[in-house]
Amino acid sequence: MNKESISRAVVKRLPRYHRYLGELMESGVERISSGDLSQRMNVTASQIRQDLNNFGGFGQQGYGYNVEYLYNEIGKILGVDKKHGMIIIGAGNLGQAIANYTNFEKRGFVVKGLFDKNEALYGKKVREIEVLPMDKLKEFIADNNIEIAALTLPKNEAVKVAEEIVEYGIKAIWNFAHTDLKLPKDIVIENVHLSESLMRLSYNLTRNHL
Repeated sequence: MNKESISRAVVKRLPRYHRYLGELMESGVERISSGDLSQRMNVTASQIRQDLNNFGGFGQQGYGYNVEYLYNEIGKILGVDKKHGMIIIGAGNLGQAIANYTNFEKRGFVVKGLFDKNEALYGKKVREIEVLPMDKLKEFIADNNIEIAALTLPKNEAVKVAEEIVEYGIKAIWNFAHTDLKLPKDIVIENVHLSESLMRLSYNLTRNHL
């Protein structure tokens, strides 16, 4: 199926399938039916089958899914079977927390550099990743085959920095800045607006207690 025809809702569920299948593998489970997987994930069995049929199905009637095989195939679809070089721009508390999270590397996202304009942070290391000045960005991206940049910057800085790093060869941006980036269409952007997520939580909490 053409990737353009796959809905965003399906794509959003794929990482969750991958996570649950990884947990099943760690528990020694070798195969699972869509019904059993649906009970664990609180997604209907028909939805699971429909989602996976977008990519070929992977299951056998009466047998279910081979957990390791499905885990690996979804990993290929998500692109986490490959290594992706990543930098973090903004070495404050959030940037350092992301750099410290080792599970990203298990998924193929290797943090290679940490950048900031604050001179007081230069030389500081987070898991042996040294904080470097912003004027080293262009050379570092070119020399280290960096595809992804995480922006943990104030919004007034994020727009300018995003435009610069696209010129340096960055292909995807994980944006934590509280602003929407307007970049060329071939640049992949994933926005993570923490305050909006918290407000959605507040809305649901309020609705549940009416």
